[in-house]
Amino acid sequence: MEKRKKSASHPHKHKVYSIFWLALAGVLFAGYLTYEKMFSGTCALSEGCSYFMGLPTCLFGFLLFTSIFIISIIAIYSKKHFRRTIGIISFGGILFSGYFSMYEIFFAPLNMFNGASYSLGLPSCTYGFLMFIIVFAVAMKRPKD
Repeated sequence: MEKRKKSASHPHKHKVYSIFWLALAGVLFAGYLTYEKMFSGTCALSEGCSYFMGLPTCLFGFLLFTSIFIISIIAIYSKKHFRRTIGIISFGGILFSGYFSMYEIFFAPLNMFNGASYSLGLPSCTYGFLMFIIVFAVAMKRPKD
């Protein structure tokens, strides 16, 4: 019986491409929010802006998504998949954006339950939070061997 040679292609390529596209979406979304806040002085989407260490939180989301995006590009062109690195960064994003999402939804002076309205239905941090969860889930899913 003849044994089939394993393909020399990247065994996790589909996962890496999924992370690439999710990270690109995160970079574009958080980049837009950051650009609006940093250069026009107003928060995009007519929302309130949360701050961390004197900087808008969307800037931190932009930096986290940019890190994941760059790592995914490196992973596409190398044999490594950087699963753990992407998992750690996305978990940090989950904690960070999750905290600010909960604050904006439940505890901010003007929140969802006392008159705040959001252009997208939820605070923009919540969408970053959901994207970080998806990236984390894709990165940490064990490949079938």
